[in-house]
Amino acid sequence: MKVISYGGGVQSTALLVLAAHREIDYPTFLFANVGNDSEHPATLAYIREVASPYANRAGIDLHQLNRVRRDGASETLMQRLNRPDTRSIPIPVRMANGAPGRRSCTADFKIRVVGRWLREHGATAIEPATVGIGISLDEIHRANRRRCEPHEQIEYPLLDLRLRRTDCERIIEEAGLPVPPKSSCFFCPFRTVDAWRHQRRHEPKLFALSMQLEETINKRRAALGRDAVYLTRYGRPLAQAIPAEDLTDSTADEEDGSCDSGWCMT
Repeated sequence: MKVISYGGGVQSTALLVLAAHREIDYPTFLFANVGNDSEHPATLAYIREVASPYANRAGIDLHQLNRVRRDGASETLMQRLNRPDTRSIPIPVRMANGAPGRRSCTADFKIRVVGRWLREHGATAIEPATVGIGISLDEIHRANRRRCEPHEQIEYPLLDLRLRRTDCERIIEEAGLPVPPKSSCFFCPFRTVDAWRHQRRHEPKLFALSMQLEETINKRRAALGRDAVYLTRYGRPLAQAIPAEDLTDSTADEEDGSCDSGWCMT
């Protein structure tokens, strides 16, 4: 069994094109959707309107997977974050000094969701599935950060082909497809400052939801006697960290926690 962990971004979409052209042998793509209320709407729209139809035409199986709890109920990341009984925060919120906290969102809503599908379809420790991850040559430092699960064997097809992100963009464009936006949860604390500025200027509804989430998290932490945390590295509430009067986009593009590879930086 050979699958690609599909994140809906540039690198994994390039893998989709390469698979469609039979330049790599991965007939199945798995998109672990952390929730329609959590994934960036642009990523969901791209998968729905571009990637899925393209995969279907090429004979590639692109499955959208959702987290299912042990009681059989589905759960999104936003729902987890808003549960009144949640004491831990699964996303890497920023401490007062700007350092990110620990996270479990990638493991719970991506890795385990894909792993469950693999096991249900026959992957075992004796006969593991091959899982391709879309890490390009310019991101080689991201490779091998994640512990390999017993039922899987990790491969990096873009590294094997010596392809960079710019090569991935070219591959997508030459296939006649639009280049997808960077994929991530719209409230991810790993988003760049420019991404937050763009959200406040062009996606005010998402920015309002992000502010609301930050407030909800801190109300719960205050009730537990814990210090406040933030969605940016500036150590203050989102509305103050990204003020409305300072929304000039810069050309800087810091590394962020995008899900282009399907594993959220892991």
